[in-house]
Amino acid sequence: MIGFCAKFRASFPDLWKIYRIGSVKSLLSITQRDIQMADKKDNKILLALDFDHTIIDNNCDTYIYKLAPGHKIPDDLKSLYRRDGWTHYMGEVFKYLHQNGVTKEKLLSCLSEIQLTDSMRELLTSVPRDATEFIVISDANSVFINHILKNVGLRDLFHEVFTNPAEFDEDGCLHIEMYHHQDWCKLSTKNLCKGSILANYVKSRGEENINFSTIAYVGDGTNDFCPSLYLRECDVVFPRCGYNLLNYIPKMEAEKGMKLAADVCPWDSGKDILERLLPCYDDPTLSHLPHPRLRSPSQRD
Repeated sequence: MIGFCAKFRASFPDLWKIYRIGSVKSLLSITQRDIQMADKKDNKILLALDFDHTIIDNNCDTYIYKLAPGHKIPDDLKSLYRRDGWTHYMGEVFKYLHQNGVTKEKLLSCLSEIQLTDSMRELLTSVPRDATEFIVISDANSVFINHILKNVGLRDLFHEVFTNPAEFDEDGCLHIEMYHHQDWCKLSTKNLCKGSILANYVKSRGEENINFSTIAYVGDGTNDFCPSLYLRECDVVFPRCGYNLLNYIPKMEAEKGMKLAADVCPWDSGKDILERLLPCYDDPTLSHLPHPRLRSPSQRD
């Protein structure tokens, strides 16, 4: 074969050049196609969800109030609550319940009553699992979230749960800590900046060669506004109808000039989210990621 190629090159130099150019182009075409396919294979859709009034159709913290004597929390205990002190307040609620005979078993049994939001199971189980990552970012606590997700058979779907850490002591009293102590975000409580959590997660996954062609953020409250600001035009924010985030988005744009870049899609049920999200998996622009992937804090103002 080598001898034949040498003779062909010597006898027909012009044809040989055409042959070599064609071979190189073919090789480049194959290489570029393989790279594009590999890039697309590593691209996923990130579905980041709040927990209370989003995944579940209730607030798991306040749901347990019914276990208190008279089914309510005393006013002097309620006075401990401040907008930026929810974690400390709930820690005192857990102590109060324990002092009044509420055991670990009673607490978890109560949480097992909580139902998922309408069609939320359908959403979480209908999107392509190998092309999706699910995370929770919530101001609840790890014991409550993990127990409820395990109870409904969905915990294994989630890659990470970001929330305030909690654990039972040997006497069965639940203790909670702040996720972190932040002073850089005025839009968030001191114990949980959802925007920085989302940004750090996307960055860490990028370092592992996992990129997100679309980031979908699903929430209901004003503390879900901060992570929504980080998203770009290829992303989607899902504010729940009838809850604070939906009205807070235009309010912050009008009063503070804080405009979201992402598409805003209000939702009533998981089906609304699913219908908007499914076309993203077939988008031909999946391999064209914005750089940097998220907006910086300075771009949000």
